[in-house]
Amino acid sequence: MIPEELRYTEEHEWIASTGENTVRVGITDYAQEQLGDVVFVQLPEVGHTVAAGDTFGEVESTKSVSDLYSPLDGEVTAINEALVQSPDAVNTDPYGEGWMVEIRLNDPEALEGLLDADAYKALVEKE
Repeated sequence: MIPEELRYTEEHEWIASTGENTVRVGITDYAQEQLGDVVFVQLPEVGHTVAAGDTFGEVESTKSVSDLYSPLDGEVTAINEALVQSPDAVNTDPYGEGWMVEIRLNDPEALEGLLDADAYKALVEKE
């Protein structure tokens, strides 16, 4: 499942535009399948500054621990606090209730530089 309206990274994060200069970020369905059952999610604090490519948290599953990478430069404006109690939402609804953070972008135009659904599908098919 690769929603057409989202943007993607090579690290398997999805990015949804939520406003003029804000986005919501989570991990893709492909990523959660590779991880297995998610048991813990560590997220940054609201107000944390992120830079494209830098880690901003991690996802722990029954198989491994994986870093979360910021897709773009900006400031964290919200975190999905429900994941503290229900980290399994990452598995059951990765594009909905399993979102991770919201970011106010320094450069909203940078969103266009990320992978579209077709490019992400091609990436996943290679792995």
